[in-house]
Amino acid sequence: MEAKRLERFFGFKEHGTSIGRESIAGLTTFLAMAYILFVNTDILSATGMDPGAVFTATALAAAIGTLIMGLLANYPIALAPGMGLNAFFAFSVVIGLGVEWQVALFGVFISGIIFIIITLLNIREMIINAIPAELKYAAGAGIGLFIAFIGLKQAGIVVGDEATAVTLGNMTAPTTLLAVFGIVVTVILMVRGFKGGIFYGMVITVIAGLLFGLIERPDAIVGSVQSLAPTFGQAFIFDWSTVEIWTLVIVVLTFLFVDFFDTAGTLYAVANQAGFVKDNKLPRAGKALLADSTATSIGAVLGTSTTTAYIESSSGVAAGGRTGFTSVVTAGLFLVALFFSPLLAVVTEQVTAPALIVVGILMASSIRLIEWDKFEIAVPAFLTVIAMPLTYSIATGIAIGFIFYPITMICKGKAKEIHPLMYVLFVVFVLYFIFSPK
Repeated sequence: MEAKRLERFFGFKEHGTSIGRESIAGLTTFLAMAYILFVNTDILSATGMDPGAVFTATALAAAIGTLIMGLLANYPIALAPGMGLNAFFAFSVVIGLGVEWQVALFGVFISGIIFIIITLLNIREMIINAIPAELKYAAGAGIGLFIAFIGLKQAGIVVGDEATAVTLGNMTAPTTLLAVFGIVVTVILMVRGFKGGIFYGMVITVIAGLLFGLIERPDAIVGSVQSLAPTFGQAFIFDWSTVEIWTLVIVVLTFLFVDFFDTAGTLYAVANQAGFVKDNKLPRAGKALLADSTATSIGAVLGTSTTTAYIESSSGVAAGGRTGFTSVVTAGLFLVALFFSPLLAVVTEQVTAPALIVVGILMASSIRLIEWDKFEIAVPAFLTVIAMPLTYSIATGIAIGFIFYPITMICKGKAKEIHPLMYVLFVVFVLYFIFSPK
């Protein structure tokens, strides 16, 4: 597709962007989330899954899902196997419940199919548009704090502590100093208004790490693509006699629940930062949700846990990404990653940490839009924001906020202002806390 056709298809002029800017944004998003290729492999391989196959499945699921998002919904939002969801898959379902990983993949596949159905029926879009703006702003701010917390942990600035839960890390550790250097450089570039400041900050951090021997030089540039055979289609190959139907139902519903609200919060937060949200509604939400749903089912067939929208997409938006071409570039880079996995080793946690922290700052800015002088709004909004980093779960923060919103609004005498769906969600969230696997 030639340049002019690309411009018309993605609407570069209408969105005030260009192929060059979109390409930088796509690369920025990829570098911010490239860690998932290795982290997801480590987590899922704990279940007995073949590491090489999981790596390939992760890259392909991310590439396919992100490409669908870019071409179908025209959003600069990337998808990949979700953090938290992969941990639930491995440690709660397979190891905790004693379910075979093939069965867990089947659960992911079924949850994706259910997603597709309710998306085509416009149920997901209807639910998202029924959520009060204040809770959406709170979700965006909470996600910002959450990913900034992850970045601080990766940097070694915040570490665990038995007495105080968390505390300041060793600020003289070389790797921590590298991350601090990256934060300072990235902040300077952003303050100076550099488009793609987050991306260039990561590049400079990598160079510094290599020069000071804090990042190992890759042994090779090109590596062979690992076989997908050990995991492909395994979601449909298992002994049904070993499966308890009720356990499978719990697994499917939990995947469904967590992915639904993680995706809803992420899509709205990233779209709001990019300026897509109009009148508290997300344009083309149905298409974006369909891309997410389809990617989940495809990823399960390939051999990975739930594929979902990534909050790291905000780094690409911050770098200037405004159309689906950003996603197309990111998808292409995930395919390239199949062949150049040794080179990706230079993108360490200390390199991605500054990006996560800066993106967290950008995301947290939506907190200013919340009407804090109205206590009935402040309570559910605050609990949503604070619960995400403290519980290490986006879905939990959303759930707590949604439970308190009807309570405070009713007590204030504003029951008529609550959308009927919010009452339904109130019941669903309460039941989730009661019956969800621990």
